[in-house]
Amino acid sequence: MKSLVPAVAVWGKTAPSHSITAVMITDDQQTIVTGSQEGQICLWDLSSDLKVSSKEILFGHTASVTCLAKARE
Repeated sequence: MKSLVPAVAVWGKTAPSHSITAVMITDDQQTIVTGSQEGQICLWDLSSDLKVSSKEILFGHTASVTCLAKARE
């Protein structure tokens, strides 16, 4: 049996300009990391009142970013 997962828009009125293919939230829940079909990795600040603002865009991948994982210390 398939379960339906509702979509959640966390970007407010303006969505990111890239096609998101992967999402990860850091352990401290203050940063959202997204991977894109265009090969970018974007970092987003997440405030305590759940407002999202762009932080950094990382370039360099030549293929889509389809998976994100955190590294161990």
